[in-house]
Amino acid sequence: MSVDSKESSNFSDKLDRRKFIGGVAATAGIMFIKPELVRGTAANSTVRVGLLGCGGRGTEDASNLVDTGGARVVALADLFQDQLDKARAHFDQVQQAKGYSTLDASQLFVGPNCYQQIASSSELDAIVVATPPYYHPRHLEAVVGAGKHVYLEKPVAVDVPGAKQVMEIGKRAEGKLSLDVGFQIRDCPPFVEMVRRIHGGALGNIVCGEAHYLTGYIDRPAWPDARPPEQRLRNWVHDRVLSGDIIVEQNIHVIDICNWVLKGHPQKASATGGRQGRPANDGDAYGNYNVIFHYPDGVDVTFSSTQFAKGWWDVTERFFGTKGTSQSPYTGPLGIWGDEPWQAAGSPAKDAPEAQKFSVTGSFTSNLEFADTEKKKSFVESITSRNFHNQAAKGAESALSCMMARTAAYQGHEITWDENLKSTEVWDPKIDLNKLR
Repeated sequence: MSVDSKESSNFSDKLDRRKFIGGVAATAGIMFIKPELVRGTAANSTVRVGLLGCGGRGTEDASNLVDTGGARVVALADLFQDQLDKARAHFDQVQQAKGYSTLDASQLFVGPNCYQQIASSSELDAIVVATPPYYHPRHLEAVVGAGKHVYLEKPVAVDVPGAKQVMEIGKRAEGKLSLDVGFQIRDCPPFVEMVRRIHGGALGNIVCGEAHYLTGYIDRPAWPDARPPEQRLRNWVHDRVLSGDIIVEQNIHVIDICNWVLKGHPQKASATGGRQGRPANDGDAYGNYNVIFHYPDGVDVTFSSTQFAKGWWDVTERFFGTKGTSQSPYTGPLGIWGDEPWQAAGSPAKDAPEAQKFSVTGSFTSNLEFADTEKKKSFVESITSRNFHNQAAKGAESALSCMMARTAAYQGHEITWDENLKSTEVWDPKIDLNKLR
């Protein structure tokens, strides 16, 4: 998965090479080959992709695959017709500009069973799953069961049983399919280079760390004509059960980086949190968390988050070691300071209001400029080269780390990793998808 840093001497060469491969793939996109052939025999063949969940992030993921990954979107599925129609118009426009035909009406699926229908389509090689997180294990089960490669948005699940289910699905997919999880920062060149240097000893012995995900409110439409179940589904990011709460759904990116840097998961966590700062009628998700994660070897990491802050945002991880300090913000100076200094040459950050859009769309600038690009290229290349990825276990590990902190905040006392793993609580939104209207 790793790529060289943006600053290294061969990064631009690698990027040019990948652009060339992507260009060849895009040119070849007007030729269709059988699914069993696309999985590995021709590195320049177009991978046929379906999108399950046509919201902002899913559309961004699938568009990245078209733009940079040598893929073509040939099928769409969503619970709601208006979401499907909007995505159809988008991809028809984008792909016609590349010389592709419009989407076939037979590959458009809508309603409660759309995930089964798109998974069963013989016209697809891979599916992007970007539905509300509560449904991820169920939808992943259908996609992998149908023999399709899958790009699963984070988090992999909202509860411990769901995370364990994803790990089991991952075991069944091992060596047969690519199963990527949407932690695109793990493929982002400056982050990859920084972590490589840390793992090489640039910080010495890591003593402690701190991280935060401080961002503004995610505003959503009121949907006044919709019944409450439909309102919850359309605005799932405000709903604890559908989203997993902000620490599992949004903050997980930061905690995943901490796990990456420290090569493992925290052993226990204590936490507080609440809804202070949020509108009274926007669901039940928290507006802030404060956590102390206890990692192996006595390394404690403090973490804080907001989802209501006005006039300010920042997402950063810092680690303090005996030889130096690392810092890895979304925008701003990223690098290592100390005995073995190194700094990434980031691009200029946009103004704060524009930059905050990352929290909804995942459209990044500055230090994360190449995150989505490299992630999607890596996913497609894993399929065409048959060097299949399997990120189910790591995705579940980071989700479980967040769930441990969430439970500590909910219950008001420290929770250990083993206690968390023993949880049998199955979250249930109590929504009948067949009775939304």
